[in-house]
Formats: sequence, C-alpha cells, structure tokens
Amino acid sequence: MRLVLPNPGLDLRIPDHEDLDRMDKEEADGRPKWDNKAQYILTCVGFCIGLGNVWRFPYLCQTHGGGAFMIPYLILLVLEGMPLLLLEFAIGQRLRKGSVGVWRAINPYLTGIGVASMLVSLLVGLYYNTLIAWILWYLFNSFQDPLPWTQCPLNDNGTGFVSECQRSSTVDYYFYRVTLNSSTSIADSGGIHWPVVLCLLTAWSVVAICCMRGIGTSGKAVYVTAILPYIVLAIFLIRGLTLKGSFSGIKFLFTPDVDELMKPTTWLDAGAQVFYAFGLGWGGLISFSSYNPVHNNCVQDAVILSVITGLTSIYAATVTYSIIGFRATEKYDNCINSNIITLLNTFDLPEGNITASNYEAAFNRLNGSSPEIVLGLDIKTCDMQTLLSEGVEGTGLAFIVFTEAITKMPGSPVWSVLFFVMLLCLGLSTLFGNIEGVVVPLKDLNVFPKKWPHEILTGITCIAAFLVCFLFTLHSGIYWVTLFDNFAGSVPLLTIGLFEMIAVVYIYGIDRFNEDIEFMVGRKPGIFWQVTWRRNSRLWPRCRTPVGSTGSFFSWRVSQVSQCLFMHYVGCFSFAARKRHSK
Repeated sequence: MRLVLPNPGLDLRIPDHEDLDRMDKEEADGRPKWDNKAQYILTCVGFCIGLGNVWRFPYLCQTHGGGAFMIPYLILLVLEGMPLLLLEFAIGQRLRKGSVGVWRAINPYLTGIGVASMLVSLLVGLYYNTLIAWILWYLFNSFQDPLPWTQCPLNDNGTGFVSECQRSSTVDYYFYRVTLNSSTSIADSGGIHWPVVLCLLTAWSVVAICCMRGIGTSGKAVYVTAILPYIVLAIFLIRGLTLKGSFSGIKFLFTPDVDELMKPTTWLDAGAQVFYAFGLGWGGLISFSSYNPVHNNCVQDAVILSVITGLTSIYAATVTYSIIGFRATEKYDNCINSNIITLLNTFDLPEGNITASNYEAAFNRLNGSSPEIVLGLDIKTCDMQTLLSEGVEGTGLAFIVFTEAITKMPGSPVWSVLFFVMLLCLGLSTLFGNIEGVVVPLKDLNVFPKKWPHEILTGITCIAAFLVCFLFTLHSGIYWVTLFDNFAGSVPLLTIGLFEMIAVVYIYGIDRFNEDIEFMVGRKPGIFWQVTWRRNSRLWPRCRTPVGSTGSFFSWRVSQVSQCLFMHYVGCFSFAARKRHSK
C-alpha cells in the first residue's frame, strides 16, 4: 500500500494532459521557448558547471584522500543527484511554472519550498557575483608584463620592498592587501574598497544585460560561456602535462586513501558537492525545464547532464592537479637547492659536489660525520607529499595557487588572461540560472505588477543585489563571502531537496508523477528511478538527522552510511527485479 497524503483540489490547480497538448500546439501558455535542444542543454550545463568545479571539487579531493573522495561522490551522484535532477526537470516541464509556481500548484502550503529555493539562489548569487568582481579585477590586471603579483611593490620611500609582502608572498600580498585590502577580522569593517565596487558594478551590469530578456538573451550567451571553459581547460591540460611535476599531481589525485571512506565527513561533503554540481534546490533547473516542449525527453536530459557533470568534475580536477603538481615540484626543487647551497657554504665544498640527484646520500654522509654542525644549520624539510597535500580552500586555489603557478610559466600574461576568462565564463553561466531562480519566483509571487516587463524585473533585481553586495566590498568582505559560502548553500540545499522529494512522492503522488512522465516521454521510468524516488524520500530523514545549532551539518555513523547507501539499495533493487520477473 502506497502512502499518498490528502491533497484536495489538485486536479483544479494543474492542467490535464489534453490541456498541455493544446497549450503546446497553440503556445497558449505565453512562456518563452528554447530556440533548440542544444541551447537548453548548454544552458543547463553552464548552470551546473561553475566555479566550484575548478576550486571546490579539487579542494575536497585534496582534503579527503584524492581518488577516495571520487568514490562516494560518484555513488551519491547516481543515487542522490540523478533522481532529484530528473524530478526537477520533469515537474517543471509538466506544470510549466517556476520554482514557486510548481510547488504552489501542487499544494499552496508547499509555496515555502519555492521561496526557500529563491532565497538560496539570491544569497548564492550575491557572493558568487562578488567572486566574479574579483575575477574581473585580476583579468583587467593581466594585460601587463610582468604580472603585478610577480614581485613585491616598493615601499613609500623607494628604498626597498614592502615588508608585509616580504614576510608572506607576492601572490598572498596582492590578493589580500592590493585586491581586497582585507582587515584582520569580520568585526573590523574598515570602510569600502572602491576598486572592488567598480568591478562589482561591471559584473552586475554584465549579468543584467545578459539576463535582461530571460532565456532570450542568456540562451544566446551560453554558446560562449558554456563552451569556452572546456576549450580553455583543454589548453591548460595540454600545457600542464608539459610542465615538470604535473604527473606527480595527477598521480596524487587518483591515488585513493581508503581510510577516508570510513569517515562520515567524506560522505557528507560528497553529498553537498553533488547538490552544488547539479545546482539542485536552487530553482533554476525547474524554470529552465518549464520552457521545453511538453513531449521533450526529460529522462534523457537528466542522464546526459549527469554524465557531463560527473566527467567535467574529474576533468577539471585533473587540470587543476597538473598545475598543483607543477607548483609543488617547483617548491620542492627550491627547497632542495636552498639546502644544497647551505651545505656547500658551510662545509666549503666545491660547486657541483652536491646535486639534487645525490642530495639525500650527501646529507646523510655529512650528518653522520658532523652531526653537531648539521644540527645547527637551517636545513628545511623537503617532502613532496606534504607539498602536494597542502590544502588551499575555495578562492585561495584560484587567486593564490593558480596565480603563483602562472607566474612561473613562459608568457604568463597570456595564461593569466585565459585562466580568468575561463573563470568569468563559468561564473556568468551559473549566475544566469541564479537570476532566473529569483526573477521567475518573484513574478509567480506577484511581488511586482503583472504588467511590468521582464526587463524591468531583471533590472530591479540586479540593482537591489548590487546594493546588498556593498557588504562584500568592505575591508572585511572576504569574511562575509566565506560566511555566505559556508552556510547559504549547504544545509538549505539538502533540506530543500528532501522536501522536494517528499512533496512529489507523497503529496503530488508518485503514481501520478509516473503517468506524467509516460505522457511526456512515451514510457514509464524504469526500476532505478522508481527505487531511488521512493526510497530516498524515506531514506534521507533516517540517514540525515540535524544535530546542534551551529555545529556540523549532520551526524552520520559509518554503519548508517553503509546500511543506507548499500544494503538498502541492494535490497530494493532485488525486490523490484523479483517483482517485475514475477509479472
């Protein structure tokens, strides 16, 4: 017996199949349409493939044992991401509405799901476009040789370099002091940093222009913003593979630390990354799918996008780790050479007596013969694995690690321009979906008069967002960006996804949903979709129990993870297979 909660008036709130066919033929619903299927897929790809694929996924791999993180990521991508992706595609295409309109049509009490999606899209869009402003600043300053973060600036009297820069590094100084003029804490606002304001104004202006007429303009822009990053990544991969030490980084990425699989945080971060990678719970995918023809094959779209998203994450991580391997090798060689010079000068040895190839043997020999002298020297510990595992989270991976590596490449300004153009395209294509996930719900909620054109709504939204973003232009702006990044799109997305699944399975009705997909696609969803939809709606509350008020996301036990992800699904698939075979 299947549980379906009472939902009176549902048939009156949604069009039936005959009405959908009539509306589709007459284009009577008044919604915009995609020019072609490629435009729709590219828009979804651009929305899903964002800045997180370049710096968040590689950082999580680095934190959780390299290739070991990919195992739970790919498992949850299939068991968690794909079912919810198809759910959002299908429900948007069936009900022909945005995120608020869809859930309100199912039941007025579910309007809060759409409002929550809208708020998450807005909050993520605020700090996301701040990152784009920083990217624009670096892009504008990349058209000079040498790059401004290559060396420390002179002090005020021109007699030496700035001491703060010499105590840290050139790339750190340029990011924290020149770009952001960062304060010491979030409590010290320090006033507005006007260069960031100008870049932020440019960023919001570009977004407003591209989204002015909805998919009519953003759908054209994705031909550049969605395709160009793949071309640039390919260029960087080819260049990265020619750099010394690149294969060390790639080997580190794909060498799994199996012990990480036993840690709950590995699975938690993998689950959160799936939501980030797909853009689930933001409302943008629901809006995009509502512009499709009624009989579009949304099941095929979900599979295609899942494959592209998973492969792109691995592809981008490979490119990133080829650069990380090069950077680590440079640091390792500098460390060894520094120690060699120290030993040569201390023991008055001829040049060339100690080289990188015989350093270990020479060091052990000198340490054995004169241990008291070697002990007093400033000999650094040079460990390649330590250098490879140095985690730089989020923005630091792009603005510190990559910029430092780029300075060591011949023709560094060209590589810098290519890199930040790629980041700009990745950020913009994601923001198109974020703005869609805000403007369409505002129209569904009748916040603005219905007669107002889409251009006015988009303009007002972007202006209001720009004003709020002044918070990120303060000297304490980086702390606010980190705060939004940590909390705006983590627990809220998982919570929204849970309630979306429950709403469709138990309130809209899974049997009705299957009939809708059969009507749109021509066949009912298979066993995989049935099991994951029905079981995820029961599984998530059991496996993800919030604990604490400001602590970790959720408390998981490894035994729960194993039971929920493996035994539960194995049993369900076996039962479904036996049931189908008996028929």
